[in-house]
Amino acid sequence: MAREPARLELLSALARKVLWLSSWTIHHANHIRLNADGLKVGGHQASSASLATIMSALYFSVLRPEDRVAVKPHASPVFHAIQYLFGRQTREKLENFRGFKGAQSYPSRTKDADDVDFSTGSVGLGVAQTLFSSLVQDYVKAHGWMKDRPEGRMIALVGDAEMDEGNIFEALLEGWKHGLRNTWWVVDYNRQSLDAVVREGLWEKFETMFRNFGWDVVIVKYGSLMRAAFAEPGGEALKRWIDACPNQLYAALCFQGGAAFRKHLRDEIGDQGAVSQLIEKRSDDELLELMSNLGGHDMASMCEAFDAIDHDRPVCFIAYTIKGIGLPFQGHKDNHAGLMTVTQMEKWRAAQNIRPGHEWEKFEGLSQEPAALEAFLADAPFNRESQRRLTAPVIDVPQQLSLKPSPQMSTQQGFGFVLNELARGDTELASRIVTASPDVTVSTNLGAWVNRRGLFARAEKADLFRSEKIPSTFNWDFSPKGQHIELGIAEMNLFILMSALGLSHAINGERLLPIATLYDPFIERGLDALNYACYQDARFMVVATPSGITLAPEGGAHQSIATPLIGMAQDGLASFEPAFVDELAVIMGWGFRYMQREGGEGGSVYLRLSTRTIDQPQRMMTPDLQKGITDGAYWLRKPGPNAEAVIAYTGAVAPEAIEAIGLIGESRRDVGLLAITSADRLHAGWTAARKLRRDRRGVPHLSHIEKLLTPLPRDCGIVTVIDGHPATLGWLGSVRGHKVEALGVEQFGQTGTIGELYRHHGIDANAIIDAAESLTAGGPVRHRKMAV
Repeated sequence: MAREPARLELLSALARKVLWLSSWTIHHANHIRLNADGLKVGGHQASSASLATIMSALYFSVLRPEDRVAVKPHASPVFHAIQYLFGRQTREKLENFRGFKGAQSYPSRTKDADDVDFSTGSVGLGVAQTLFSSLVQDYVKAHGWMKDRPEGRMIALVGDAEMDEGNIFEALLEGWKHGLRNTWWVVDYNRQSLDAVVREGLWEKFETMFRNFGWDVVIVKYGSLMRAAFAEPGGEALKRWIDACPNQLYAALCFQGGAAFRKHLRDEIGDQGAVSQLIEKRSDDELLELMSNLGGHDMASMCEAFDAIDHDRPVCFIAYTIKGIGLPFQGHKDNHAGLMTVTQMEKWRAAQNIRPGHEWEKFEGLSQEPAALEAFLADAPFNRESQRRLTAPVIDVPQQLSLKPSPQMSTQQGFGFVLNELARGDTELASRIVTASPDVTVSTNLGAWVNRRGLFARAEKADLFRSEKIPSTFNWDFSPKGQHIELGIAEMNLFILMSALGLSHAINGERLLPIATLYDPFIERGLDALNYACYQDARFMVVATPSGITLAPEGGAHQSIATPLIGMAQDGLASFEPAFVDELAVIMGWGFRYMQREGGEGGSVYLRLSTRTIDQPQRMMTPDLQKGITDGAYWLRKPGPNAEAVIAYTGAVAPEAIEAIGLIGESRRDVGLLAITSADRLHAGWTAARKLRRDRRGVPHLSHIEKLLTPLPRDCGIVTVIDGHPATLGWLGSVRGHKVEALGVEQFGQTGTIGELYRHHGIDANAIIDAAESLTAGGPVRHRKMAV
């Protein structure tokens, strides 16, 4: 569909304005606002420039309100400039670009005021998220929740060097498995990475790869000026030269200018009459304009490419561009963090007809009537709905989830029981849960849930083992109503999917309660994606099991040490490690509610579980006990007024802590046993209370852990023990100044029994007793656990 010349003129004018505003924003940040501090925060003027036309075509003409875009991180200034023209970004924030509470250096859902769909930063993640967001949209539609809302396209603006990121290729494979639709990736093919020029023929590899995964590929290489020149006598020879020119040389010539192009064309094509005439009739400036008129910088070419898509198949656009187009350092291989000097900016300002002091005016320097430009912006399809970030009702969660623990269970087994009980019912809560796992569904105890709720696919697919009457414990039927998404072995994909599922309420207007299961050590495989999922404020529950050295026979390869510290340090993630199944049920119910809280009060949840079967307490779950569990700790054995020792434990080492406190109690007075369900919640509450007391002097606010430890005598010793890094609980001594012995695991283990490994790492009952002796006065503890 051809665009009217008048509309193309307005689009091109706005693209020029976007290029100016984005470049001026960076210049202002570096040369004016931060110059007094001697800071240079990086440019990205070149990276931004290469996408000005593509993004202007999308936002001002092609996108609809239901479409979602992941912006290439370095194109943040272009994004902010477009939002500024739409009236969704303020001049104040642009002037404070990269400053405190100013426009962010990379688009951020949680930090930026303008309309960011996906937070980008760690390259490749935003790209992959569009793929998984499209799958989530299919999930929501298949379950009948889209109502009359039209499907949106999930669009990523991708740097060609960004395609080196492995998580992109992992995502491509998963998209192929699930029949990906409604996804566009626009590759900014400027043939430059941060440090160099990309390899020759990379576009061919991209094209082959995408076609192999079922994508359509659209190559936008030549602009309107080029295509017109190719139609002239001698144009075919010019086209052959352009196609054969190496990337490095083409970039270098774009930097050197029209005269350099002319020399190479003369030398390499020779005097061939028609083609020589084609070249010679153009001035140096006109020749540079022609040779730099690649498809990604030509509004008509980009609009034609976008408008030609009339289907929902995934599409990869490879748009040829020049990094830094129109700027003094266009094409230079060192231009990644390049900044225009003050002199260069003044010269460019004059060329753009921008008057000093009028740099931020929306239509300054353009010849078109401001009223026509304003009307055009107001009429842009993308701009017709003021609110694109949607909301969804809160799903009701019972105060107590139904569960009757067996006398002996593991927390991993208990997790499966809780979900199985939910799956039995026909509640809204059960219908909104969606689970996913990277090929460890069965071994993380999701099997019963999947048997009842099925696997998700857009088309029905029966379990052939069942139809062939082969006995099997598990029913693997796929259907549009299934509630489990089975992934391949790629934890990055798992957490990017969690991010997409966990934003469904804002993107699709339909709330989902996602649960991811994986082995605990492999959280570190997908940590980058987990971090950015939390940064975007996506809401999900991570169930990591088995954990620690407690999975003893598996050996060091599957043992996790640092994950409790990750749970404590990761913003936006509340981390728990319960010992008992009744604790787990309380935490899961609290977690489903926490995942739905707004206004900075909620977040995602991480459960570190174990396969160790232990005795389960037979007790009433009182409101006070529930609160202690979700606040992070409660007294399993309350200390007396003259307590000499307290043991604080987390997770699967509960039997050792219980046994040790029983033996210590025969030789030490008033000992206590503190069950810690969340070191993360305790530590966060403690630091928040300290900050509150500092900020509001005299406010007598005590955190949960302070209240628990305040009654202890100052000379009481605390022994902490966890199947994880000892620093997880070692900070408890700082709360009230008690002496602490922190026991835990600091080295990868080896195969063996639980008893052997606990003894080896010093977290068994006798090690706990030894630690308590070292902290307290008096004779040795009389009784020890007999070695088995």
